[in-house]
Amino acid sequence: MAPYEADDSARAAEADDTLDGRRKAARYVVPVAVVGVAAATIGLVPALADSGDPNLPKVTAQQLIEKIAKSDVQQLSGTVKITTDLGLPDLGGLESGLLSGAAKGHDGSSADPQSKLLELAAGTHTLRVAADGPDRGKVSLLDSAAEYSVIHNGKDVWGYDSKSNEVFHSTSAESGKAGEKAGDKAPRDVPATPKDFADEVLKSVDSTTSVKVDGTAHVAGRDAYKLVIKPRQSGTTVGAISIAVDAKTGLPLKFTLTPASGGAAVVDAGFTRVDFSRPAASTFAFTPPKGAKVTEGDTLKGAKGDESKSPKGAEPKRVEKGAPKGHEGAADGLGGPKTIGKGWNSIVVLGTGGKGVPSGASGSTGNSNVDGFLNSLGDHVTGSFGSGTVYSTRLINALITDDGKVYAGAVTKAALVKAANAAH
Repeated sequence: MAPYEADDSARAAEADDTLDGRRKAARYVVPVAVVGVAAATIGLVPALADSGDPNLPKVTAQQLIEKIAKSDVQQLSGTVKITTDLGLPDLGGLESGLLSGAAKGHDGSSADPQSKLLELAAGTHTLRVAADGPDRGKVSLLDSAAEYSVIHNGKDVWGYDSKSNEVFHSTSAESGKAGEKAGDKAPRDVPATPKDFADEVLKSVDSTTSVKVDGTAHVAGRDAYKLVIKPRQSGTTVGAISIAVDAKTGLPLKFTLTPASGGAAVVDAGFTRVDFSRPAASTFAFTPPKGAKVTEGDTLKGAKGDESKSPKGAEPKRVEKGAPKGHEGAADGLGGPKTIGKGWNSIVVLGTGGKGVPSGASGSTGNSNVDGFLNSLGDHVTGSFGSGTVYSTRLINALITDDGKVYAGAVTKAALVKAANAAH
C-alpha cells in the first residue's frame, strides 16, 4: 500500500520543541531485564487484523506522533498477545530453567514483579490488562496451568503467583496525581501494552530515522493508522518498526519490529481485544489467599524527587544529559557504562571487572567443557583491539573482549568489531 505522504523526518526534526514536550509528557516503561541495552529499539507486532482497511482522514507522521503523546486513555481492559523470537540458541531447555531461576526475585519470591516477567523474553504469552486512572492497574500473565498477576490499587502493589501460591507486597510512596494517565504508576519493568514499547521507541526518533504514515488497519475491532519507523543508518540490526495507532484515542494498539535480516518479527505484540469502558472496582481488589507465602518488599519509590531509595532490582536512577562522559549510570567497580555512536548505531560499552570469556585452551584454569560450550555459542573475532567473542541474537549483539570489555547494541557484528578497534 502506498504511503500517505513522503518521508516526514525533516519536518519532525524541525519540531524539536514539540517533541521535547512529548518526551516530558510520556512515561517510559522499559523491560530492563528483558531487552537490556537495546530497550529503545524493541518493538511489537501484527495483532489480528480484520479484513478491509478503514477510510480515515489523512494525517502526517508528525501529527500522528503528537496524537500518541496527547493520548489520555484513563480506563481500559483487554487482552494482549506477545510473541518474542530473538533467535536464541537451542540449549535443550536450559534457557527455560535459567529464566525460571532468574524469576526468583526479592528475597527469593517468585511473585516479585521486578523479575517475574523475564518470562516474556521468549515464546508466546497472553496478557490480560486493565487500568482505571493512575492509581489502579492490573496485568496478568496467563499460561495453561497457572496465572501471575501484578495488581496496583492505590498505594498497594501486589504480585501473585498462583503456581507457587506466593505473594509479593510493596507500597508506592505517593498515589497518583491529577493529569497522570492510566498506567503511569505501573511497576516499572512490566511491559503491559503496545504503548509501553511505543513510548520507548518514539523517544529515539531523530535525524537518523525515517518516519511515515503507511495506510490504515483494523486492530482488535478498532480503526487505526499505521506509523512506520525505519533507521536511515546502515549497520543496525533493526529493519522496521510499525505502530498501529487507534484513530480515535491515539493509543498504540499494536507494535511490530522486524529485523534487518528479514524473516518473522523479533517481537509481536498487540491487542486482540480492547474495551475503553471503566473496569469493575473488584478487578483491582486483592487479598492474599489462605496459606500463601507473603513477602513484604520495600517502597517502589523514595521521597519525592529521590529515586535512590528504589528497591534492589528496580529501574536505576536516570542521569540527565551533561553527565561526564563515561560516567552515565556508572556501576561501582566496573568503570561505568558509556554510549558511543549515534542513533540506531549506538553501542553501550562497559567493563566486566574481570577477564573475558574463557578460551578453553590447553593450560586454562577453567573447566574446559564449560569453556568450550560458551565458545560454541559465539563467534571468535580479532582486531587491533585484540580478540574476543561475539554473541548474537536476531536483534542484540554483544562483543566480549578477552581483556574484559563488553560492546553491545542493536548493531551488526562488524559494527561491534569496528567500535572496539576504534576504542583501542
